[in-house]
Amino acid sequence: MDAYDKGPRDGPVGPDGSSAPDGADSPSVPNEAVVPSVSRGTEQTSVAQEVHEGHGASETDELPTKGEAHEPGGGPLPDLPTGIAGLPRGYQLAAALALALVAVTVCVHLGMMFLHVAPANTVSKEHGKKIYDWVYPEFEQNWKLFAPNPLQQNVAVQARAQLRTADGGRRVTDWYDLSAQDGAAIDHNLLPSHTQQNQLRRAWDFFLSTHDTQNRPTGLRGEISERYVRRIVLLRIDRHESLARGESIDQVQVRSRTTVVRPPKWSDEKVNAKPVLRVLPWWSVTPDDLPLADDTRARRDVAAEGSGTR
Repeated sequence: MDAYDKGPRDGPVGPDGSSAPDGADSPSVPNEAVVPSVSRGTEQTSVAQEVHEGHGASETDELPTKGEAHEPGGGPLPDLPTGIAGLPRGYQLAAALALALVAVTVCVHLGMMFLHVAPANTVSKEHGKKIYDWVYPEFEQNWKLFAPNPLQQNVAVQARAQLRTADGGRRVTDWYDLSAQDGAAIDHNLLPSHTQQNQLRRAWDFFLSTHDTQNRPTGLRGEISERYVRRIVLLRIDRHESLARGESIDQVQVRSRTTVVRPPKWSDEKVNAKPVLRVLPWWSVTPDDLPLADDTRARRDVAAEGSGTR
């Protein structure tokens, strides 16, 4: 054998120079160095990502940002509409109608309030009734708050009644402070009623504006204000005065007690703190003035008394 023959020319050689046995595997390249060739789709992206994770991505390699949405083909997803635009078509229509209704209502309300507080003009004269019905009673405006000298008085409306007893006699009740009753109902009440806050106060302002200093009505509105105040007084007295059997209200009398609010200590303004009383004459009660809670017999009694049949 030739000295230069070190072993078989075909096949692997073992560590000692002998030939490797048949069937032995040849040395292979490390797995991480082999990148399978994938033709398309997400498989190619997955294999490339595995290579980057195995060997570390270079500074020039760009991977998708975390949280960024991509289409299956690899591109970013388009931005989806938000808000009303993101709702189904039917819900979009309902939301648009609701917003339009709110906008129209706000515009109408602002227009009504402007016409109410603005000086008299052609529109307010022609549609005065509609404006009045819209504003009162919930949106009443009181500009005394913005006057140079705001209202600085406390006005208490008080009333008493003359009762006719079963034997034909008369008795007079004590004075009821109706304003104090409203104040007690409003105190510590988160949602006081409009009646408790404004009914008596507005009725008394209505009476004063339609009567002179001698308590005489200055026109038709003066007579209306008298009936309005009288009915309020009857309702209040009927609620608090427990009538004995056979008794009925024959007359009522109203008075006001006005006291000036004391100025603050730092003011040099001088005021008279003495209360001012305004006493109205006795008003006879008519059948139409009686509270709705009274029975028919009481109405007949008052009617018979007025006609002289009793």
